[in-house]
Amino acid sequence: MRKIIFQTTISTDGFFEGKNHEIDWHKVDDEFKEFAIDMLYNVDALLFGRKTYILMKNYWPTEDVTKSDPVTAERMNSLPKYVFSRTLDKADWNNTTLIKENIAEEVLKLKEEPGEDMAILGSSDLAVSFIKLKLIDEFRIIVSPVVLGKGKRLFKGLNDKLKLRLMRTTIFNSGNVLCYYTANNNN
Repeated sequence: MRKIIFQTTISTDGFFEGKNHEIDWHKVDDEFKEFAIDMLYNVDALLFGRKTYILMKNYWPTEDVTKSDPVTAERMNSLPKYVFSRTLDKADWNNTTLIKENIAEEVLKLKEEPGEDMAILGSSDLAVSFIKLKLIDEFRIIVSPVVLGKGKRLFKGLNDKLKLRLMRTTIFNSGNVLCYYTANNNN
């Protein structure tokens, strides 16, 4: 069965985004780009909530990005994508399927299909929904060496304890620390 991997970056004080929704504090250097490309070539589908989907669809297909980061852009634009939204009317980014209802059933069908793992990039609200449904198998939390003080906390809206088991860590030269966790769905 395919796994769902949730990957995101947080500040050292636990914020997913700054107080004005900014993520300009993410440390993206050549080493991180290599890691991101490797991750994208080890999954065969991307899962997004509405907000992250709109940001990604307005970023990756642009001419500037396809020229400045062609390898990542090609993979982001070509991978199958699933966007989960009750309010979005259409999903017109290349290879995108809109899922409006029966989330758990649809995700379980995707997990049972043959293929590589799937990844949720960002989309903290979607991740919270998936956590409540016990659909996430692995968490990859990148802790950036910055304190924001204010913003949106990761897992905002999750009211129950979620036990995670640390599998390993990777330390980047930028100071980012990637923590790999597995979910203990027997809470």
